[in-house]
Amino acid sequence: QVQLVESGGGLVQAGDSLRLSCAASGRAFSSYGMGWFRQAPGKEREFVAAISRSGGWRNYADSVKGRFTISRDNAKNTVYLQMNSLEPEDTAVYYCAASFVVTTGTRLSDPHPYNYWGQGTQVTVSS
Repeated sequence: QVQLVESGGGLVQAGDSLRLSCAASGRAFSSYGMGWFRQAPGKEREFVAAISRSGGWRNYADSVKGRFTISRDNAKNTVYLQMNSLEPEDTAVYYCAASFVVTTGTRLSDPHPYNYWGQGTQVTVSS
């Protein structure tokens, strides 16, 4: 069993930056593909970014490419999402997720392979 706890959300202005963290408990964090998803009010959950278990492969939604960076520190059992140049459209609850079934590749852009989800952290960007 893996527990994921997100932190780092908050209220910021457009153009600001935030760094989200997702701390994982349990064993074998380095065996999991990790992803970030977000859900805005009234909208479906959408993919933001994913990273392979080694960190060598990363993928981003088109809406965040060039602004967001996903990274991981397997020694600290933590995955990060650095968010720069934030826009009001980035306002959402952000969730991290872990997959032991799919550990790399574009299937990590789909929510279905993920086995564990965090509780989410709110990011609000004012204009």
